[in-house]
Amino acid sequence: MKKEITDRKGARKAQDIPKEVLELLNVGKIETVNLTEWLAIDHLKLIETNFGEIGISEENTKLISEKVKAQKKPSTMNTIKLVGSILYELYSDNKVFNSIFDKLSSHLSDSIRCFAPYLKSLNENLNITEKLNQSEKLIADNHFGVREVVWMALRPEIDGNLEKSIEILSDWTKNENENIRRFTTESTRPRGVWCKHIERLKENPEIALPILENLNSDESKYVQDSVGNWLNDASKSKPNFVIELCEKWQKESPTKETAKIINRARRTIDKK
Repeated sequence: MKKEITDRKGARKAQDIPKEVLELLNVGKIETVNLTEWLAIDHLKLIETNFGEIGISEENTKLISEKVKAQKKPSTMNTIKLVGSILYELYSDNKVFNSIFDKLSSHLSDSIRCFAPYLKSLNENLNITEKLNQSEKLIADNHFGVREVVWMALRPEIDGNLEKSIEILSDWTKNENENIRRFTTESTRPRGVWCKHIERLKENPEIALPILENLNSDESKYVQDSVGNWLNDASKSKPNFVIELCEKWQKESPTKETAKIINRARRTIDKK
């Protein structure tokens, strides 16, 4: 493949994406490299080109395509959730279910991998431990899009099983992979982004201390930003909790990493 394609940084505007690059993206032959490309994907073309090889029948591929076309408020996130949900409904009791999940979650196209999280998050036969453990490969995915979709897919399950989830996730804070560590805070943010708030954590943020305490001096900026954002969320409903925790961390962990987290955590408080 051409070097200018494999080494591209990605266009800033959708209309500036080279035609050859967009074609390869839409048939699932390359990954997106930035948000502009990720949002520009033609999911209908992606589905129609790849679902047969994944093991999805022609009849079901047509059904999924029709439902994608019928959306009243189409968007990348809505389409991904819709397709993932339909796939679960169609194949949850089918013997090829595990094969389809494996092919989706290991596909070259990040946009196709994004469909996979819903096959786990919607599975009523799995408990929260199984859902999290069986999604770990997706949680650790190298692509930002897949990582965002998987925490959004699992967040309602985490909210509904908060104590058990925090118990599991607090152990994940020790994982070598920064993507897995970041998931522990991003998936539990009290307010979050583009998602329903977790009311219990807005009112009782101390429930998540087993996660937060383990990450108060994380070496990864990716994780630091997420921890800071988590606490900034909490500061909007429980500012004293955040103030007291930041003061505690300043004394117990006087590192540059902790200082960066505190600075981000207090940004709403310090504006007042």
